Amino acid sequence: MEETISLRDLFAVLRKRLWLIVLITIIAATVSAVISFFILTPVYESKTQILVNQAKNDQQLYSTQVVQTNVQLINTYNDIITSPAILDKVVKELKLDGSAANLRGQIQVTSAQNSQVAQIVVQDTSAKRAADIANTTASVFQKQVPKLMNVDNVKILSKAALGENPSPVKPQPLMNVAIAIVVGLMVGVGLSFLLEYLDNTLKTEQDIENILELPVMGVITTIKDVPKATNVQRPDLTARVPQRGETFGS
Repeated sequence: MEETISLRDLFAVLRKRLWLIVLITIIAATVSAVISFFILTPVYESKTQILVNQAKNDQQLYSTQVVQTNVQLINTYNDIITSPAILDKVVKELKLDGSAANLRGQIQVTSAQNSQVAQIVVQDTSAKRAADIANTTASVFQKQVPKLMNVDNVKILSKAALGENPSPVKPQPLMNVAIAIVVGLMVGVGLSFLLEYLDNTLKTEQDIENILELPVMGVITTIKDVPKATNVQRPDLTARVPQRGETFGS
């Protein structure tokens, strides 16, 4: 016999296991808040922009072909910025503890489609160090481009600035707690249905009909305990039996 579950049955399962769902959600939110506020190290981000603008003489006009050439150069420059030729000098100039390979993991170079502007994004646990790395990387790259590409066409468009009260980009405690609440609800609901599925005990006469495929002829209701009577004199079972020749009560 195929079993069908109605919407009412689903809500009944959720109401029955509501305490479990709430408990798992609270635990997930609490763990996420503790990790976000007290365990994870804040990470700050700084950005600097460079402009790739090919130099032109008086006879050369600013054309679409020149712009396209600059755009193509940006793709090459993105790889050069994160190469050891640039990052080794940045590490040496700033006297960083890590290597160029470690620094490369902190730097991301992006550029919009068909744009001559590239953006150097640096993330670090120190806001000041992140700004210093971004500005130094842009400066070193600008100095090394003429040696590497035999062309001087890079300008620093904007430098990374350190604000008065820099805010970390990660972790984001509120976002993490919100995600933990959603995940906790999903886990709680899933676990509730799993426990209900694994529970094969008989609870109602409908369960018996579904298993035996036979109608229930009768149901015995729950009999409550009869309250004990109070102030009732019980017979004295210890009364002495009269002997022969002795009258009762003497």
